Amino acid sequence: MPGEHLDVIIVGAGLSGVGAGARLRLQRPGTTFAILESRGTLGGTWDLFRYPGIRSDSDMFTLGYAFRPWTDAKAIADGPSIRRYIEDTAREYRVDEAIRYHHGVVRASWSSADARWTVRALRGDTGETVLLTCRFLYMCTGYYRYDAGYTPDFEGAGDYEGLVVHPQRWPQDLDLEGKQVVVIGSGATAVTLVPALAGRVGDEGHVTMLQRTPSYIASLPSQDALADRLRARLPARRAYTLIRWKNVLATMASYQLSRRAPRAMKALLRRGLVRQLPPDFDLETHFTPPYDPWDQRLCLVPDGDLFAAVRSGRAEIVTDRIERFTAKGLLLASGEELPADVVVTATGLALRIFGGAAFEVDGHPVDPATTVGYKGMMFSGVPNLAMALGYTNASWTLKCDLIAEYVCRLLDHMDRNGYRVVLPVEPPADVARRPIIDLTSGYVQRAIATLPAQGSRAPWRVHQNYLRDRTLYRRSPLEDEGVAFTP
Repeated sequence: MPGEHLDVIIVGAGLSGVGAGARLRLQRPGTTFAILESRGTLGGTWDLFRYPGIRSDSDMFTLGYAFRPWTDAKAIADGPSIRRYIEDTAREYRVDEAIRYHHGVVRASWSSADARWTVRALRGDTGETVLLTCRFLYMCTGYYRYDAGYTPDFEGAGDYEGLVVHPQRWPQDLDLEGKQVVVIGSGATAVTLVPALAGRVGDEGHVTMLQRTPSYIASLPSQDALADRLRARLPARRAYTLIRWKNVLATMASYQLSRRAPRAMKALLRRGLVRQLPPDFDLETHFTPPYDPWDQRLCLVPDGDLFAAVRSGRAEIVTDRIERFTAKGLLLASGEELPADVVVTATGLALRIFGGAAFEVDGHPVDPATTVGYKGMMFSGVPNLAMALGYTNASWTLKCDLIAEYVCRLLDHMDRNGYRVVLPVEPPADVARRPIIDLTSGYVQRAIATLPAQGSRAPWRVHQNYLRDRTLYRRSPLEDEGVAFTP
């Protein structure tokens, strides 16, 4: 039988889970909650990924929490610095006291008769099954698999005599001195890895970024000069707020320019590349994607480190299709063979909603793909549950923090009105459905059939717009056509 009962169970002790716990401490100090974390440490993504050069692909003034200023010098920060920031936040707001490590949630069952969730977790350290109940379940698991990334089935992979490494499982003792390294990929992980590896292969080694399709890449300073000046002259919180808003508005302007005037954005990005790369570099082949900016996520490189690696001669970019692995490397469609001692498959993530846990409502299994998102955080037919889903076109935490505020508002509203249940409902039949994640990236398209949908209008529509969402989550009515409350 279930033992302990809590007001809220948060699943996941990463950036969004720690932020959710801190919001409960700040806005609902009497709420009892626990954070169930399947791994033995907090930090989520920023603890799991340990590959060379791991860093944020958003500025830390917006990836950081609204309630706790980012004070380090670098705006584009390395993974260990981000992990320390999460750890310090958890300690400062006593969130660390609520974390239960090695608790992997395998099933959550809702009972309408009891108006509560029963959560079954398997302890990875002892093998014990733990049952807890809660009034409200808050999923902060992100949307990709922690146990494995995505690697295509490459023909001839069994013939290859070298080492194949996926960044999600990076060996910490890997020595690359003097090695020929091929990084397969063109996304954020690949453009992070290439300059870092170029600094590890030595004078006799070489790094090749092998991409099938180019990505849009922009260079930003790793330190924000205006931020440094503001922090030198203003109180920390005031400076942080101003810098945060400056970066929010700049990111929104960049995204809007990309969507409304893609040719202008392409020209702007190209000018940046011309400044960073040698005059004879083939931009048409290697940096001209066959899609518009922000159809897939734009890659950022701090201080142009990728381009510096290319200029140094220690790294190069090859754009071609892989025909097959050979014993000594990779045979390309063009007929060229790339020699490789080590192949790094920076080929993407495998998406998995709810961290892979199974859900049921009154004994009926929940298929996430049959649900429709409500306000981008709850799902039709699934009571008393929210999920932290961040932005695809801006810092993840910006939206997750707004959702955490909304959850606190929602719980306050239920307490004031004597409600036990909040149930999102499906939109009417005339409201069109569309994918909840609106990107053409391969990692999204591979999983799109397993993900919830969104509706074509409010309150089921997901807006990738921080200004609109501030109004939605902080001021919109808590009772509308998309949700039903039960006393």
